[in-house]
Amino acid sequence: MLLKFAYQDFLDDRKFRNTTDVNIQNYKVLLGGFINYCIESDVMNVEDVESKHVKQYLMYSQRNGNSAGTINTKLQRIRAFFNYLLEEGMVTENVASKVKRQREEVKINVFSDMQIKQMLSYYRGLRRREKSYFAYRGYMLIVTFLGTGIRRTEIINLKWSDIDFDNLTMSVYGKRRKKEIVFMTERLAKELSAYNLFCKRYFPQLSDYVFVNRDNNQMTQNSIMLIFQNLQKKMNFKDVRVSPHTFRHTFCHRLAMSGMSAFAIQKMMRHENIAVTMRYVAMWGNELKEQNDKFNPLNNLDI
Repeated sequence: MLLKFAYQDFLDDRKFRNTTDVNIQNYKVLLGGFINYCIESDVMNVEDVESKHVKQYLMYSQRNGNSAGTINTKLQRIRAFFNYLLEEGMVTENVASKVKRQREEVKINVFSDMQIKQMLSYYRGLRRREKSYFAYRGYMLIVTFLGTGIRRTEIINLKWSDIDFDNLTMSVYGKRRKKEIVFMTERLAKELSAYNLFCKRYFPQLSDYVFVNRDNNQMTQNSIMLIFQNLQKKMNFKDVRVSPHTFRHTFCHRLAMSGMSAFAIQKMMRHENIAVTMRYVAMWGNELKEQNDKFNPLNNLDI
């Protein structure tokens, strides 16, 4: 079977399985690159693809500056594609399964207190000068990300009806479209309540969605990323990327630094597997040790 037709069948199958639009787009970008590489290399049929072609494509990606993490993500998408072909009887083996993942340097950057203050100060200044919705929205996006650790897709889909100001919770739809409860602090609830009043005054009719575009409709993945790309340019941070996921990492980092148990962090982050949580805890182990050395109860006991 021609690769381009098998690739389209795979995408159709993912859509049929109700895969999110974000993941479909990821397949188009990450797997689509491999498909194009094969076709340009005159490997036209699925049965002609060998593990060497997968390796060659990943080496090509590496030469073009892809990090180990990006290469491993591409390999994961290619493996998923060949698993589908195997299930459908189009191939007899998953040639990508023979290709080993690259070792990744496990380092996740988070925002410092100073960086957080600079971003919030930037939007506060805009709010004073312009009194615009977009300045207030940028400020509230940061406050909500930092206060809850929710994901980009979750904040895009957040509706006012999902926020329970009385019980200090919000309902979000997680990775598998499963409804999950996220806790709010009184401070975040107060900020969101004030923002709600501003939205009611700014727009003729309040949108169902908490964060909206210029036309008062729901934000898109692209529009929210443009906000943070612009903020990245304004801040010019050298050591950390300004993105929704960095705010999520920062939220998790602060939980770990507070001494919260791995089990509690898993529940707060809504990780399906505690192994994911443990990677974060292990990563910041040295910082936890420093905190323990500083605040251990035995420090102030005469024993």
